[in-house]
Amino acid sequence: MFSYAGRTDAPVAQPLPTRVGGFGGVAGLVGYLQDQQISAVVDATHPFAAQMSRNALEACAIAGVRLICLQRPAWRAEAQDDWRHVADIAGAVAALPADRTRVFLAIGKQNLAPFAARSHHYLLRLVDAPKAPPLPDCTVVVARGPFTAKNDLDLLRAQRISHIVAKNSGGTGADAKLIAARELGLRVIMIDRPALPARHMVGSVAEVMAWLDHADLGV
Repeated sequence: MFSYAGRTDAPVAQPLPTRVGGFGGVAGLVGYLQDQQISAVVDATHPFAAQMSRNALEACAIAGVRLICLQRPAWRAEAQDDWRHVADIAGAVAALPADRTRVFLAIGKQNLAPFAARSHHYLLRLVDAPKAPPLPDCTVVVARGPFTAKNDLDLLRAQRISHIVAKNSGGTGADAKLIAARELGLRVIMIDRPALPARHMVGSVAEVMAWLDHADLGV
């Protein structure tokens, strides 16, 4: 069983039964695990979906279900990079320059509103076309990754971007903007991952499959 949060209009199809939407907190997830007789949970949520990961950890403990977390390694700055690390969205807003500039907000669609407090022009790249402009002064590009470094280099140049705001989601599917920023010498405001309780965590699908092969799942 594959579960999507329901944040996009047309999620990528999966070759297995799929459900979309929330569970109703910890209690709802416990009920679902028990009703569906789930014997193992793979938490492969986005590194910033902290509440879902916390709920999964608590619900699995209550239901007596084995849990493993698949999380791609975080990005790390290289010698040529110009990164400023911040803890959250508020920190990213505060880290932007005082003078008006052009900013690529590479953070999805959920946390855009706080950036309206700063008078910059924002480039947004979204999976789904918004029904209305998400910010007063913005350009919206509708596209689904993964992206190439060349395409992002062309995009940043064409939009005359000076700063990028990104969440440290890690992996290779969204790092093209960081490679392009490195080549152009742009400042990257990097939002660090939220702190979560200790979990059994691995960094590859192969490790998850090995765990499933060897775990006592009661099936």
